[in-house]
Amino acid sequence: MRLTPVNGTSGARGVKDLRDVKGVLFDVDDTLFDYSSSEEAGLLGHLREQGLLERFPSPGAALALWRSVMEAEYARYLTGELTFRRQQYERTRRFLAHLGQAGAEHLSDEQAAAWFAGYGVHRDAAWQAFPDARPTLARLAPRYRLGVVSNSDADHQRRKLRTIGLLEYVGEVLVCSDQYGEPKPAPGIFLAGCAGLGLAPHEVAYVGDKYTLDAEGARDAGLHAFWLDRAASGTPTGEGIHTLHTLDALLRALAA
Repeated sequence: MRLTPVNGTSGARGVKDLRDVKGVLFDVDDTLFDYSSSEEAGLLGHLREQGLLERFPSPGAALALWRSVMEAEYARYLTGELTFRRQQYERTRRFLAHLGQAGAEHLSDEQAAAWFAGYGVHRDAAWQAFPDARPTLARLAPRYRLGVVSNSDADHQRRKLRTIGLLEYVGEVLVCSDQYGEPKPAPGIFLAGCAGLGLAPHEVAYVGDKYTLDAEGARDAGLHAFWLDRAASGTPTGEGIHTLHTLDALLRALAA
């Protein structure tokens, strides 16, 4: 069921008191889970195994192409045009076609699935949480209700969180766009996460690495918005958005 903002939540940019926070919702990829590193390890490992890496001027060029294709096809998944599996097949076809692989556009679903599975073996072997994720969740858990709001497939994210040892902390409230039917930054998916925690938006903090999707989306839904800028880019933020460079800093921010 989709939830719509009520008066005083959507676009609420006034001062909110962090002392009201009783729950914390997290993004997963590149927030709790080091997605980018596993993606890089998976792609480069698979291309080396396939003898394809030498076709690129550099590993960075291969990764840039893969991510460009991924962003386009994943956007189609988030709009409902493709299923989670089919966006994987389309990513495979487009990537290999850019590479000049003969017949790539006409790969069957079975062939595309097999190629993507090879990438997945290398990627999954590199799955890991950020070093600050588990300690932070362990310290938050006794005092706050915890959960996840993610633009992804719920089964995939649940398996990922279980593998990296974080599901025990956030698994009871796991709201993903495939089940909810609408992705971030739509206010309703954040409100669905709040409802899962049994809390009002002003009682919930949200932490994510994407500024527009996560920080602005959470703020505009009436939550306490925390942008996780691990690169410490120095990018200025808008009104009502807190910046973190590590998850450890969240503990200090909430305590203050």
